[in-house]
Amino acid sequence: MSRSSENTTTAILAFASGALLGTVAALLLAPAPGTETRRKLAGLQDGAAGRLKQYAREARFKMAPKGKGEDLQYDGGDAWI
Repeated sequence: MSRSSENTTTAILAFASGALLGTVAALLLAPAPGTETRRKLAGLQDGAAGRLKQYAREARFKMAPKGKGEDLQYDGGDAWI
C-alpha cells in the first residue's frame, strides 16, 4: 500500500470515528426522552434507507453498459421498459 493511500485511509477512519463519537455524545446528552429519540432515529433510518436505494438505482442506470439493449429505458423503479 502506498504512503498516500495509507494517509487517506487514516483520514477516513478518523473522520468516521469522530462522527460516531459525536453521534453517541449527542444521543447521550439529548434533552428528549429515550422513546422520542428512538422514534426520531427510526424515522431517519427509514428515510435514509429509501434515499440510499434510490441513489443505488440511479447509479446502476448511469453505469449500465452501452450498446446491447440501448433501446431500454429506466422507469425509476425496479424495472426496465
